[in-house]
Amino acid sequence: MLYTLFLDVSFIYMGSDLHNLIIVESPSKAKTLKRFLGDGYQIEASVGHIRDLPKNELGVDVENGFKPTYVVSQDKTKVITQLKKLIKNAEILYLATDPDREGEAIAWHLLELLKPKIPVKRLAFHEITKTAIQESFNHTRDIDQALVSAQEARRILDRLWGYQVSEKLWYNVKGGLSAGRVQSPAVKIIVDREKERTRFTEAEYWSITAEFVANGEIFEAGLREFDSQKIAIGKDFNKDTGALIKEDVIALDKSRAEELATQFVSAQWKVARVEQKPATQNPYAPFITSTLQQEGIRKLHMSSQQVMRNAQKLYEEGFITYMRTDSVSLSQEAIIGSRNAIESLFGKEYLPDKPRIYKSKVKNAQEAHEAIRPAGAVFKSPDEIKGQVDTAEYKLYNMIWKRTLASQMKSAKLQKTAVDITDGKSRFTANGKVIEFPGFLKVYVEDIDDPKKDRDDKESLIPSMTAGQTLIGKSFEPNQHFTKPAPRYTEASLVQELEALGIGRPSTYAAIMGNIQKRGYVRKVGGALIPTFTAYAVVQFLERYFKDLVNLQFTADLEDTLDAISRNEMKSEDFLDHFYNGKNGAPGLHSLLESEFDKERSRTILDLKNDSGKDISVKIGRYGVYLQDGETNTTLSEESIPSELNFAAAEKVLKKKAEGPKELCNHPKSKEPVLLKDGRFGPYVQCGDKMKSLLPGMTLAEVTPEIALNLIELPKDLGKHPESGDVVKSDIGRYGPYIRCGKTTRSVTAPDSIFDLTLNRAVEILATEKSKSGTRVIKELGIDPKTQMAIEIKDGRYGAYVTDGKINATLPKTTPSDDVTLDIAVQLIADKKARGPAKKRSFKKQR
Repeated sequence: MLYTLFLDVSFIYMGSDLHNLIIVESPSKAKTLKRFLGDGYQIEASVGHIRDLPKNELGVDVENGFKPTYVVSQDKTKVITQLKKLIKNAEILYLATDPDREGEAIAWHLLELLKPKIPVKRLAFHEITKTAIQESFNHTRDIDQALVSAQEARRILDRLWGYQVSEKLWYNVKGGLSAGRVQSPAVKIIVDREKERTRFTEAEYWSITAEFVANGEIFEAGLREFDSQKIAIGKDFNKDTGALIKEDVIALDKSRAEELATQFVSAQWKVARVEQKPATQNPYAPFITSTLQQEGIRKLHMSSQQVMRNAQKLYEEGFITYMRTDSVSLSQEAIIGSRNAIESLFGKEYLPDKPRIYKSKVKNAQEAHEAIRPAGAVFKSPDEIKGQVDTAEYKLYNMIWKRTLASQMKSAKLQKTAVDITDGKSRFTANGKVIEFPGFLKVYVEDIDDPKKDRDDKESLIPSMTAGQTLIGKSFEPNQHFTKPAPRYTEASLVQELEALGIGRPSTYAAIMGNIQKRGYVRKVGGALIPTFTAYAVVQFLERYFKDLVNLQFTADLEDTLDAISRNEMKSEDFLDHFYNGKNGAPGLHSLLESEFDKERSRTILDLKNDSGKDISVKIGRYGVYLQDGETNTTLSEESIPSELNFAAAEKVLKKKAEGPKELCNHPKSKEPVLLKDGRFGPYVQCGDKMKSLLPGMTLAEVTPEIALNLIELPKDLGKHPESGDVVKSDIGRYGPYIRCGKTTRSVTAPDSIFDLTLNRAVEILATEKSKSGTRVIKELGIDPKTQMAIEIKDGRYGAYVTDGKINATLPKTTPSDDVTLDIAVQLIADKKARGPAKKRSFKKQR
């Protein structure tokens, strides 16, 4: 008999062994789909891409139409075997991979590998809800070959660029370096900003802030003009020279500011002008991938990758729409859902007469066609999903939910007031802002990076005044200021910049943020992205020999061309041929790769000069970045900040090396000197041929002759174990102080000291049960609300880490264990889980 399944969409004969097979990317997405589809569908996950270009060779035939060679990933052979087995008993194969270019490519690769002899249909949905899935079954389609071609062209382009140019970096600059189509321009943007900061010349200027009294109320105003000349502020100075840009502006110094402040006390003040203007502030558009990352970084203090990881989980669990999109539009269903929620929660006064329609400014068409919003026609409130997701997912959903509602609410109504106050010669100005009706600001306010700017919901109140009104000048305070260099990029502002320039696409931003840090081109300090000298070396090499590859406009134009391929407006083979072989006399990548490369020049990052013309070079070599002055050289710390390194600082580093090691004392037995040194791998003491690292966390300044002698004495025999008869030794190893007896080892941690350890105490420590990795609990943080597992901070041989008993996640070096909260720990564990187990890497020389 025929049995109706899933909303009358498809039918199968239950008496047979046949089934409908659906393939998605992830197990969690499969699990969510099963809730809606029931037992009539076998749902399996490919677990991401199933094949790719080979890892250890180019994998692209540049002589034969750029034909790629694909190989099945080693960890996907069992998946493919299982899928082929299931297809034998399937009636229809549905490919339900993600609705973007990558998803389309995965579907195509599955089709190419599985070679099914049954009907194949493509399912595409932007949210995992009952209605959306039904719609996808009602509108199945074939695989979009234009999207597949665009993805393949992008992948081949990235391989030609990354594989071949990286090889030139290895041979001419330093091994292990890499270039990338989006990665390298992103690094250049950060390096260019750091160079701008290096050129910056600080300028001093002063301002005067006054307190006036009007109608018994005190308010502040700033001096804007004196004797018909404007008072200079930071933006009036040239950042490179420190000089004023305009001639009609005066910069107050300390003496002039103090002189004027004294004069103003006895002056007669009155209101010269009162200007009131009503203002309207419209809501922000719903989230797209880039704005979601920016706000997630600012508001939730996540990284780009953390934002996207949590968004992926929310999508796969059926709570939000697809998270890789650059469309700001909302479906009619979403608009109705938003308006219903607004009226229910905030009342009709917050609901505009007509729905707000947002239009995307982005011209590419490869991404999903709707903004990121809560899934379904009736939005679940954050409280409704709280027990079903972890803390990080909840916070992200809450932000998406608020932003979506705010985008459909009434505008905020503001009243802005400007008041000019004068004594006939000087002009002070006070500005006020009052929010008369909050509108969307009641629900959502964007965060900002610039501490000098106010949030949109910040009010500034001043008393009501009229022109001609006399005021009392209560006080006049001179204030010293210094101009500031351009701020370093944060992950949020870099994503914003890349988007504005048209470089990269929503699906690439998070990976780029991770790659440039993981590869050692950028350090994140307090949220700021600081380039390393290695980044300088890479950018300099690319600018010299592969200029277009780091030309921001060229990179943006490449994105447009790839988008044209996805719209079937251009053939991928023609595009790749122009890129690789050149066009209209312009050189292609192939000819650039054949250039003559100057190794010595490529390895010199910059020359630091003093006033007399002497220079010290910053270079990069096999073991990293170093300083060179004639025949003298010394390693430069990886944490050196390029914009802060000048000739004097470099000379100081070289002098420190020239001074040689510090002699602490002579060994009482051998009479040899005990030296304190600072090497590539950190500080250590040396006596003759014997060297010992300092205790973990110990600085050079803390090392006394007594400590040095204690270190040199290690390893130390404490005596024989009373039971086994084996010698018990104390020592310092890679992971800190420890004791050994035969094959048994135990870490020695506070309050025990490795120097004062007795045999009896060592025997007691050896008798204790060895916990996993020899760890101890530093702090108990509480229970994970989602998994109900206890979360702890432990001290292991690699340092502090958080654990739920199953998954361990190392704490970042910049995060003290005292600062780690339960939420931070849960997020770290979730990130580690998402990355999966660490894989052993083998390195092969590329030819």
